[in-house]
Amino acid sequence: MDHQLQPDAAVFVRFMREASPYMRAHRGHTFVVYVAGELVAEGAFPQLIQDLTLLAGVGVRLVVVHGTRSQLVQRLAEAGLETVLKGHLRVTDAATLAHAKDAAAAVRYSMEAQFAHATRVRPLGASPLRIVSGNHVTARPAGIIDGVDLQFTGEIRRVDTAALQAQLQVVDVVLISPLGYSPTGETFSLNAMDLATEVAIALKAAKLILLSPSGALLDEHGALLRQLTLREARERLRESINPNQGLASAARACQFGVGRVHLLEATDGALLLELFSRDGVGTLVSDTPFDQIRQATIEDVGGILDLIEPLEASGVLVKRSREKLETEIDHFMVVVRDGATVACAGLYPYVESGMAEIAGVAVDPAYRRHGFGKWLMGALETRARAAGLSKIFVLTTQAHHWFMELGYLPHTLDELPGERRALYNFQRNSQVLLKSLL
Repeated sequence: MDHQLQPDAAVFVRFMREASPYMRAHRGHTFVVYVAGELVAEGAFPQLIQDLTLLAGVGVRLVVVHGTRSQLVQRLAEAGLETVLKGHLRVTDAATLAHAKDAAAAVRYSMEAQFAHATRVRPLGASPLRIVSGNHVTARPAGIIDGVDLQFTGEIRRVDTAALQAQLQVVDVVLISPLGYSPTGETFSLNAMDLATEVAIALKAAKLILLSPSGALLDEHGALLRQLTLREARERLRESINPNQGLASAARACQFGVGRVHLLEATDGALLLELFSRDGVGTLVSDTPFDQIRQATIEDVGGILDLIEPLEASGVLVKRSREKLETEIDHFMVVVRDGATVACAGLYPYVESGMAEIAGVAVDPAYRRHGFGKWLMGALETRARAAGLSKIFVLTTQAHHWFMELGYLPHTLDELPGERRALYNFQRNSQVLLKSLL
């Protein structure tokens, strides 16, 4: 009987298995999602709403802040009115404010209609999606900047977190338009990305997701920047002549307590790939590193075994039982990506000989081109130097070229510490490679 899955089915099963830990992790957390106005008119907009509906379905408390810039620009052009910008803020006179209100209403109605459609195509028996919007934001005039009066352009004065949190207990999606209201009854036009940022900070959201046409960040070579720490984000902003607004929002959100900010281009499926796969497709900004190298603990034993057991089965590594690994866990370091162990290795010192052995080196096959193995080797060598050791060696049957690229040179068995020579397995006939740390 053939138990092989068809290719499409295999991809689906693999994705679901990878996604399931993220579904559990995201459940019950608050995500604030900024959706640029430009996306509403794009062909992938219905799919984006379906993906947001899926987030609500797995238990995410969802706040969606939508933009209106492209809709407002079009309305002003049709009315023969000039668009005047000061930085990333628009000068909003009374006529512009009227069009801003109309644009906000049109986009909100469009989003509600798409959410209603996404609810209808859910499986039979699924309850309708509950959506609410309201005056959750108090605003004040942005004032005069460099001599220019922004008039009815506002800045956020207060977010009614108590009302929002109460709504999130009973509805699936809170929808917020880029308008704020003053205690005196005035309406102000707000920058939607700034609004999303302040809402995320006020709610202490687990994630702020910025969906825009510009999307993720690229490095100087045009390659995707997958992750930045808060410090790295600030450095890029200081060095930039025209700072990226999304990056500035991400840095502010992280500084004031938002766990992670995702900058993402809203292509079809991008939101799901970003949130339910280990690597994602956007730029992650976080106050804590996405990839972490650290001392292994007893909780890492399962992840280490998952890495080394396939290599033990193929004869690349010497077999270690769970019990042995548990007793030796203090020797190991691990590389962790988004909570998953993707690389491991152990350092075994021979203090009297001034030497140490690196053993049990394993990297998840999906990450062997990411440099994690070299990163881990460098950390273990630093650890050996700190312990006052002068030489480090490895025994390998199949990876000697890789170790030689890291500066390890072939040596004889006689150069190993006596106690290690006594344990040498002549049946494996491992090559001995040694590196000086001096």
